[in-house]
Amino acid sequence: MNKKIKTSNMNLPNIITLFRIFLIPIFIYVYFRNPKENLLYSVIIFFTAGFSDFLDGYLARKNNLVTPFGTVMDPLADKLMLLTVLISYAITGIIPYTILILVGIKEVAMILGGIIVYKWGIINPANKLGKFVTFSFYIGIYTLLFNKPLGITFLFFSAALGFVAGFTYVRTTLRKRKEEYHES
Repeated sequence: MNKKIKTSNMNLPNIITLFRIFLIPIFIYVYFRNPKENLLYSVIIFFTAGFSDFLDGYLARKNNLVTPFGTVMDPLADKLMLLTVLISYAITGIIPYTILILVGIKEVAMILGGIIVYKWGIINPANKLGKFVTFSFYIGIYTLLFNKPLGITFLFFSAALGFVAGFTYVRTTLRKRKEEYHES
C-alpha cells in the first residue's frame, strides 16, 4: 500500500500536533504549582496530549493529510511531552531518576538519529512497536495515580521496550539506506 505524502504543512492534524507541543508548558505550570495536589491534573493533561496524538494521526491517515512536517513533528511532540512528564516526576520524587535516564538516553539517540536520517532524505513513520511503547508509558503513568510501585514497574518495562523499538528503527533506516545506495 503506497501512501502519498502531501507537501502542504498547515492542516488540521499538524495544528493538533502543535497544540500537543503547547500543552508542555501548561503541564509544567499546572504540575509545579503544587505537585502533590496536581498529580491527577498533570496526568489528565498528559492523556489529553495522548488523545490528540491519536486524533491527529487518525485524521492525517483518513484524509490523506500525511506531511513530512507531521511525520517528523508528531513523534517529536510525543517525545518532548514524555520527557517533560518524566523529568517533572523524577524531580519531585514520584519516579526514580533511573527511568528518566534510560528514557533520556534512548530519546536523545532517537532524536539525533532522526535528524541524521532526515538529512539523508529518509523519514521513518512510527511503527506498531513504537506505538505500543508509547501506550505502555501511558499505562505506567496512569497506574502511578493508584499504585506507585506497579506504575514504576510499567515505566521500567516501557523504557526497556523503548530500546527494542529504537533498534527496529535503526534496522529499518539501514535497510532503506542500503536500498537507496544500490539504486544509485
